[in-house]
Amino acid sequence: MHKINRYIGTTVASAIFLVLAVIVGIDVLSALIEEIKEIRGDYQFLSVVSYVLLNVPRSLYEYLPFAALVGCLAGLGMLASSSELVAMRAAGVSTNRLIWAIMRPTLLITFAGLLIAQFVAPAAQQIAESQRAVALQKSSSLHSKYGMWHREGDAFMHFNAVQANGVLYGVSIYEFDDQRRLRSSTFAERASYLGGSWLLEDTRKVTLTDEGALQEFHSSSSWASDLTPTLLNILVLEPSDLSISGLWQYADYLQRQGLNAGEYRLAFWNKVLQPLTIVGMVLVAISFIFGPLRSVTMGFRVFIGVMVGVVFRTLQDILGPSSLVYGFDPIYASIMPIAICFVAGIALLMRRT
Repeated sequence: MHKINRYIGTTVASAIFLVLAVIVGIDVLSALIEEIKEIRGDYQFLSVVSYVLLNVPRSLYEYLPFAALVGCLAGLGMLASSSELVAMRAAGVSTNRLIWAIMRPTLLITFAGLLIAQFVAPAAQQIAESQRAVALQKSSSLHSKYGMWHREGDAFMHFNAVQANGVLYGVSIYEFDDQRRLRSSTFAERASYLGGSWLLEDTRKVTLTDEGALQEFHSSSSWASDLTPTLLNILVLEPSDLSISGLWQYADYLQRQGLNAGEYRLAFWNKVLQPLTIVGMVLVAISFIFGPLRSVTMGFRVFIGVMVGVVFRTLQDILGPSSLVYGFDPIYASIMPIAICFVAGIALLMRRT
């Protein structure tokens, strides 16, 4: 039985890794072609290559559920086409044992994916975004897609670039009063986080009063803010790129500021529940192989896997924004597609076993 478990596990895991390598390879090539268009100033070809490669861990984690579905269909499909699954069942191996043999490598891959999502991908992504932003910061402006906006109370701030060591470039701070009238605007070339507070360098501050505008210039000035380098490292990334702990931390920070944290809560639950997503996808693949797809061609199996993956992703893309618009808990938007996978997979297996 151990040899059968090892053989099935190796076949399925190899197919999943092959599919994942193909998908990530295509994604890397596409990203490289797209990023080359942004070359200018200090952002040259080697910087582009570094940026794209640092994005690979994120791609690995993002495409893991889809690769698990298609890879499982392909790997089990080969065993079914060669009648090896039939021979195993004829030899007395139960369907439940076969399912467990398939799930074991899947659970290991899922655990590896969680480690990448928590420790590897966010750090690599943060370095990639910081390096690109710093290289492009001289050409950034308030309208640049590489800069970032943030709100804290009645203050709105924009940064051209954020470095991981707590250094900001191109700082703009706009403060408003209770009637939403602009009270002051501050511009600084650079800001550093020292001793629990921010130090602005080469600062120009314009204060608006009833008598007119007062302009001040300072070589350095202090700036009080609840922002820390840790929070800024989170801010520089999209919610889907953050670690699980980072999502929870930043969502709490937004709530303390009286801001909407729904997008970050949604991303948090999507990541926490991704192991169930992968298991559900694999369960659907198993039910197809033991059921309606046991005697079709490999190309058709892959096509079905792609279609199921597209339907699942579409459900996520519809339910996620719907939870933000209609105000229901994001956990329901995350868990509903997974529940559909489990129900469909178990129903098909019960019909065939």
